Amino acid sequence: MDALYANHAVWFWLALGAVILAAELSTGTGWMLWPAVTAAVTALLTLVLPANIAIHLVIYAVLTILATVTARRYLPRDISGSGPDINDNITRLIGLRGEAASIFAEGRGRVQVEGKEWDALSDDALIPGKAVQVVEVLSAASLRVKAA
Repeated sequence: MDALYANHAVWFWLALGAVILAAELSTGTGWMLWPAVTAAVTALLTLVLPANIAIHLVIYAVLTILATVTARRYLPRDISGSGPDINDNITRLIGLRGEAASIFAEGRGRVQVEGKEWDALSDDALIPGKAVQVVEVLSAASLRVKAA
């Protein structure tokens, strides 16, 4: 086994990195990314270091701990950015037109937008059938509208 590792250490570490990366891709946690990267770095180091598996394991362990701690400390936890959430399909209603489905009493009523009826707030006096435009999404089931 030692001879096999000595002759193919680079491939061992690259294969280990690929397996860990595949596990990371299936979970998407971000925790296994750094062990996968350090396995690739260890593969490169095996080209210049003596073929001793114990030394390589210690290097891999130290690099993995350093990379994980450093990444968690200095890289942002939320990389989604400041743009809109692509999974939020309600905000797409902003700017769309619809019509009042009920009389607005005290600024509250119901509107029909894209075939769905929504709870709505408006500063305008609205009657059923009056055209409205969505100004803001207040919650998952409530809109702010204005007369269009």
